[in-house]
Amino acid sequence: MSRAARLRLRWIDYYNSHGRNASLTCRHFGISRQTFYRWKRRYEREGIKGLEDRSRRPKKVRRPTWSLELEQEVKRLREQYPRWGKDKLARLEPLKGRVSVSMVGRILRHLKATGRLREPLLRAVSGRKRRKRGYAIRMPKDYVVKEAGDLVQMDVKYVGIVPGVGVKHFSAKDVISKWNVMEVHARATSRTAKEFLDAVEGRMPFRVKAIQVDGGSEFLGEFERECERRGIILIRLPPRSPKLNGAVERAIRTHTEEFYEVADLDWRISVLNKQLMEYERVYNEVRPHQALGYLTPKEWLEKHWVERSSAGKTERATSHPSQGRMTNGPPAVWRQLNAITHPTNSHQPSKQPSACHT
Repeated sequence: MSRAARLRLRWIDYYNSHGRNASLTCRHFGISRQTFYRWKRRYEREGIKGLEDRSRRPKKVRRPTWSLELEQEVKRLREQYPRWGKDKLARLEPLKGRVSVSMVGRILRHLKATGRLREPLLRAVSGRKRRKRGYAIRMPKDYVVKEAGDLVQMDVKYVGIVPGVGVKHFSAKDVISKWNVMEVHARATSRTAKEFLDAVEGRMPFRVKAIQVDGGSEFLGEFERECERRGIILIRLPPRSPKLNGAVERAIRTHTEEFYEVADLDWRISVLNKQLMEYERVYNEVRPHQALGYLTPKEWLEKHWVERSSAGKTERATSHPSQGRMTNGPPAVWRQLNAITHPTNSHQPSKQPSACHT
């Protein structure tokens, strides 16, 4: 007896043992009265056998309407041209005008189902050489993102001034602290992406351990080699998956709404970068972020580092002198942060190496 039949037998047993009360039985098992009475009638007529599911196959099925000669002709053509489908085969001279495309499809399906169509053995042939895999990798399954700098998402967006004229807006966002670094260039190339990498490492107040990018050409070549030279893990997204870079995608939308659409801008690259640096300072030090409990990224980092400092005070006191520098916290890093976010010449990225860069 199948599981479904055993369940229906329980309905009947419950019905008989509870005063033959159909309403109570239906409420108990969560079924409709129509369903219960249908299976009850089948049980009374056929017994336990009537509780099994019946075949849903139609009583009258469509029979083949083609001739044996037509079937053999379709089979011969398909074996002669094994990678052609019904649309092409139906337009060949032996079949053209005699049979419809759908009937050729039904004949092919029938031949496959009955095992009478011999399909050729396919050989593995590469039509082109695959590009050698570079330094970038897919996101490792065991890579855990839990500290600032563990994963920085990076992307570039075209911002139009007038139709056909615009700039390339580079943006990098740390997924934990929400710290952002922004810069504009006239073009998006691997060289300008490499220059932006200097700005990211110079203006993020923690060590950047991994960067996640899409498959854009600007993140190949010089940019990829520079990440390898600096020992930064470079993670490349699979094709057609921008949602995996959602943090920086959403940040770029915010920059568009809160900066490009409302600010009075000078679109010369050097001047625009000065204005963008001031907006970056506001974004990181003034603007409350809902994802951080309405703290700014700077406030969140200060709080996080104070908590880490209190929790690890004993451990740091006993550590080796060469290991006394914190990779993701004060004091040296926070002094550098203040220097970065309040530079004397704000449009030029700091050339001083990060205090936490190894």
